[in-house]
Amino acid sequence: MQSVFDHYHTSMNAHHRHPHLADELPSGWVRVDCHSHTMWSGDATTTPDEMEEAVESCGIEVLCITDHGTIDGAMALRDRLACRVIVGQETRTSAGEVIGLFLTERIPPGLRPVEVAERIRGQGGLVYIPHPFDPMRQCLRREDLLGLVAAGLVDAIEVFNAKTSLAHLNAEAASLARQEGLPGGAGSDAHIAEALGSGYVVMPDFDGPTSFLQALSLGRVVGHHYDAARPWRARIVPSVTGSNSYSRPDSDVT
Repeated sequence: MQSVFDHYHTSMNAHHRHPHLADELPSGWVRVDCHSHTMWSGDATTTPDEMEEAVESCGIEVLCITDHGTIDGAMALRDRLACRVIVGQETRTSAGEVIGLFLTERIPPGLRPVEVAERIRGQGGLVYIPHPFDPMRQCLRREDLLGLVAAGLVDAIEVFNAKTSLAHLNAEAASLARQEGLPGGAGSDAHIAEALGSGYVVMPDFDGPTSFLQALSLGRVVGHHYDAARPWRARIVPSVTGSNSYSRPDSDVT
């Protein structure tokens, strides 16, 4: 029997949860969620069916799937969802987390941030720094972040993360991006399907990593804080064990 709590979450569509989704898009522009998770992350439980429903409900045009330690979820869903999927990965480095976008291969965990950034670039991908100043998350150490920026190894900084509860932390990230002349990204950081649509960038359409960065620099961040409790629901989560899968060594949600 469906719980009252679960019924509330599933019966409300994304536009009720995230009213900004109703805003009209300029012609030729798209909404891009730069940071999201699926069940392949290990600390998220969103199944492929739930992700399909969430994408259709919120109507987002481009979704960066950035699971922890694996690209398997993005690869499995890129031809299944009603939106375009950018294959990404949130990688645990020796000094905190770094996201790679437009990836073709998994990045192993535990490497130094510089090594991770170089591996991302080596695939033709983009180096995206998530929740850079949020101490409640596995954010990159400040000195390592500034070192990557100084070395020219950062392509974009996440200036709005919908799960970050303190607005000044997102503002600090936005300030750094402006100071360094880097594009600012935004994402839901969704670990549940209901969070899709809570944060994204409205930007001109693009056709690859280079034009993505150009478009991102012209974009506008849209979103609100959303970190609702994960609704319980009976589900069978398929095994995600595979050559590219990664079992997280801890249970923190980032």
